[in-house]
This record gives sequence, C-alpha cells and structure tokens, in this order.
Amino acid sequence: QVQLVESGVGWVQPGGALRLSCSHSVSIVNMYAVGWYRQAQGKQRELVATLPGGGRRNYADSAKGRFTISRDKAMKTVSLKMNNLEPENTTVYYCYGNRQGVDYWGQGTQVIVSS
Repeated sequence: QVQLVESGVGWVQPGGALRLSCSHSVSIVNMYAVGWYRQAQGKQRELVATLPGGGRRNYADSAKGRFTISRDKAMKTVSLKMNNLEPENTTVYYCYGNRQGVDYWGQGTQVIVSS
C-alpha cells in the first residue's frame, strides 16, 4: 500500500519559519503529482502547493513568496518550507500524492502559529 507519513515541527511564532516533510513509501518519481494541502475544521481541503511530475511548482496565492515545495527523489520525501508564518496559517496540513490516478493522503499535521 501507499503510505505518506508527515513530520516536522508544528509550532512556531508569528514571523517564524518551519519545515514539514512527507515520506513516501513509493518512489516520488512514480507519482503523477505531489503536494501539500490544508484543511480547517469544517471546511474543504485547500491547495497549498503542488509539484506535478515533470512540471513546475504551483502555489496558492497566499503561499507565493513565502512557501517552497521541494521533492527529494533519493530520500523519497516531499518538503514544504514555510517562511514568515502568520496566525492565519494555523490549521492542519496534509501531504498529498497521486499515483496512477489515485489520490493518497497523509494523516495530517497540526501547524500552530502563535506567540
């Protein structure tokens, strides 16, 4: 089975930065796309950043200039570097992958931006 396991420090002060990582049980090169989404309680899951296979990085407007998604094929990881975080960024973030048309999700990791 395909598993996506998230890790990273989930708390940071406003203006700070943190890095989320996602370990894929299947080589990322076999993924059509990978990325990160967010979802607040009672709301739809929303795009944060994606990296289509062989394509360029895509970001939500709120993430542009602050967040960076990267893919490490050798380590089978996808990372999301988040800079200049604000309380608005407090929510649950989910690692995402698509392989052969099937979506896969991590369990979600809580990010808290607070002083």
